[in-house]
Amino acid sequence: MTTTAQDVITVKLERSFDALDANRDGYLDWSDYQSLADRYIQAYKLDKKDRRAMALQMFCQMYWLELLRHAGVDSDRLTKDQFIAASRLSAIDTSRLNVTEGGGHAIFDVIDVDGDNEISKDEFARFLKDVWLSGAPDAMDSFTRLDTDGDGVISRQEFIRAIREHYFSNDPEAPGSLFFGRP
Repeated sequence: MTTTAQDVITVKLERSFDALDANRDGYLDWSDYQSLADRYIQAYKLDKKDRRAMALQMFCQMYWLELLRHAGVDSDRLTKDQFIAASRLSAIDTSRLNVTEGGGHAIFDVIDVDGDNEISKDEFARFLKDVWLSGAPDAMDSFTRLDTDGDGVISRQEFIRAIREHYFSNDPEAPGSLFFGRP
């Protein structure tokens, strides 16, 4: 049986939901996004007044509000299905927040610890382990796939392209489809 394009994106978004649901209650709320921002800040030992920490915090707040807006719910929490639908809508609606560009750059700035405008293998491993708490055995395989020019690092352009692929690619083998392991 062939997996449809929509199913691949749904699998990726389901994995995102599971990784974001910090308290494992089956819902996402602001505390889950705050926890994500805190994991970045703690993992990278950033002062909360550091511009990278503030940009990431602002992105998380804006993204959460955009998810709620696109979900059209009266509550302040989302089920997995609501999250998936809202994520799809917020990714294509760039009228208030460009999820792939804005979020991608804010995240890249934090991951790139040494500020050389590249993500090394060690920096990427830290991102997966300490922020996303990913234990997927094939998750680090994505580093090689994200490094599309084969120079041993992930450039900003490669990272942003992968974020776009995470939200939009129908190809389960696309580098951006592999952040949380193979779909």
